[in-house]
Amino acid sequence: MIIELGWINIVVVIICALLIGVSKTGLPTLGILVVATMATVFPARESIGIVLPMLIIADVVAVTYYRRSVNWKTLFSLVPWVLGGIVIGFILLYTIVMSRPIEIILGVIILVLIVLQFSRERWGVTWTETLPQSKIFIGIMGTLAGFTTMIGNAAGPIMAVFLLAIALPKKELIGTGAWFFLSVNLIKVPMYGYLGLITFDSIGLNLWLIPAILIGAFLGIKLVPLIPQKHFNTIILILAMVGGIRLLLP
Repeated sequence: MIIELGWINIVVVIICALLIGVSKTGLPTLGILVVATMATVFPARESIGIVLPMLIIADVVAVTYYRRSVNWKTLFSLVPWVLGGIVIGFILLYTIVMSRPIEIILGVIILVLIVLQFSRERWGVTWTETLPQSKIFIGIMGTLAGFTTMIGNAAGPIMAVFLLAIALPKKELIGTGAWFFLSVNLIKVPMYGYLGLITFDSIGLNLWLIPAILIGAFLGIKLVPLIPQKHFNTIILILAMVGGIRLLLP
């Protein structure tokens, strides 16, 4: 598969592999930019099968490094909702080829969540203060996370905004996100295989990109301690916003 790519696209794919590593150990919302970029190199439907094993490789590194920084209560509260969202996403992929309206819906959802979080942090809007403890909020966010990760590996901004909303510190945010994504991504592997999204050719490309992913993961680990918590939260939201806007653009 790599032989079929031009030099420019090869460089783009390597950069994406680096960014996947950084996103999993440092800046979670970078992942949405990778998803959007990979969809410009490969057909959108095919690209999600190529990206998934790359994400899992970086997830393993993140889980290993942040293994003590996990909020298990939060993860377990999301489980039933996430599984429901994954099933809905699988049915959609099985019956309908991914279309432009889905990208628009995802972009709108992400941007609305970011507005809510900015409102909460800047003005302390009363009703948003109780939102993170709401079972309805947890249910909606869990379902959205499961659905978006299934149809496009695009749950990064949703989970980042959710984990910021419940005020997790940066290391715990990354560690909790790492365990979440490793779990759901492993669940997705047989489903993507059944749908023909993961092939021997795509796995060959994934193996070739492992060094770049590992280098990116190392860079992410070194980057996080250098960023103050307040700036970290702002960077996460800005990158999520960029990713949401990118999904809305044709």
